[in-house]
Amino acid sequence: MPTMSSSRRSQWPVWLCWLAMVLDGFDLVVLGTVIPTLIKTGDLGFDAVGATFAATISLVGVGLGALFIAPLSDKFGRRKLLIACVAGFSLFTIAIAFAPNVAVFSVLRMLAGLGLGACLPAALAYMNDYAPAGSAGKSTTRTMTGYHVGAVATALLAIVIVPNWRLMFIIGGVAGLVLLPFLWAKLPESLTEAAPSAAGREPKAGAAVGHLDGTTAAPKTGFRDLLQKPYPLVAVGIGIASFMGLLLVYGLNTWLPQLMAAAGYTVSTGLTLLLVLNLGAVAGLVLAGILADRHGTKKIVLMWFGLSAVFLAVLSVKIQNELLLNAAVFVTGIFVFSSQVLVYAWVSQLFPARLRGTALGFAAGVGRLGAIVGPAVTGTLVAANIAYPAGFYVFAGAGVLAVAALLLVPHHIKTDMDAVPAGER
Repeated sequence: MPTMSSSRRSQWPVWLCWLAMVLDGFDLVVLGTVIPTLIKTGDLGFDAVGATFAATISLVGVGLGALFIAPLSDKFGRRKLLIACVAGFSLFTIAIAFAPNVAVFSVLRMLAGLGLGACLPAALAYMNDYAPAGSAGKSTTRTMTGYHVGAVATALLAIVIVPNWRLMFIIGGVAGLVLLPFLWAKLPESLTEAAPSAAGREPKAGAAVGHLDGTTAAPKTGFRDLLQKPYPLVAVGIGIASFMGLLLVYGLNTWLPQLMAAAGYTVSTGLTLLLVLNLGAVAGLVLAGILADRHGTKKIVLMWFGLSAVFLAVLSVKIQNELLLNAAVFVTGIFVFSSQVLVYAWVSQLFPARLRGTALGFAAGVGRLGAIVGPAVTGTLVAANIAYPAGFYVFAGAGVLAVAALLLVPHHIKTDMDAVPAGER
């Protein structure tokens, strides 16, 4: 892939991909902010069962979008897919505000999730196409800070707007529509799209991202490519790690206050710790990206998952000192949330540019299964009154399994066209 000079490298793609992740953060928490009102008022016929169905099918939509729509960015281009996905998410999210019943509400949430699920892999693939050589870790983690900023901003917005739940979805959808003209006007073709059209051949990856070096036209890509040597073992390891990573993210975000309440802490303490956990996540994203680019992504992602397991196990012990408790949760947030983002960064480095969107879509899609399983498993423990300390043991075990899975993945993928070791940048 040809490098782009610093004078030509605009900051527009950086900010536009970051804002796409803000929309993802909105979607993460918006349902949680309106469900209490929907259940309390019975609006649209909502009850606990209906809310659970809506929440689950939303995640299913996001997972399907990541698995089956995100790979299209390798065929039709990152820019086109990002624009289409943001448009779809925005229109369906606005439509949710006018849903007549639970069933339509849930279907529209799933359809909005299809577009949004593809946004994350496509945006991260774009940033890794566009980023300077040797900065894949930092580019990925920096882009993902938008995810947490969007989540926090949506929670704060809900404090002002709820119980007007319809307005929450209208604002989220309109925000996406406002982003669209900027994506259209200011988002250039990624280098993997521009180079073939300019030269009539597959761009050379070694110069910019250290992947594969080829001179033939880019072949069609899809999940079948992940089943061909040397990718299957890599895909298994990445898939397991991504599953465990999002199990931790969603399980903790959903149940941490309840786990702390079960441990004897006050409800207000549990809510405060959830905020502290996410503040640690932002700090961890910045730190993880810098260290991954400096010391190699595999070393850092293994360390991050390992330390996640350690600190999650530590939280199974009741800490009486409030300062120490907040410190322990903050440090846990540093490692837990950025572990999964480091998986995305490593995927971006391991796979050639022509497969990057497909591989990221696979990682994100399988990970969304963990996002569904995590809250469900922890909820089962809560219902059985064994959430504390068993919940933290389950989370720690997930971190250990992620480490074991990633040990199967090589530092770089060796092929007949191998150019530069991807994991050693």
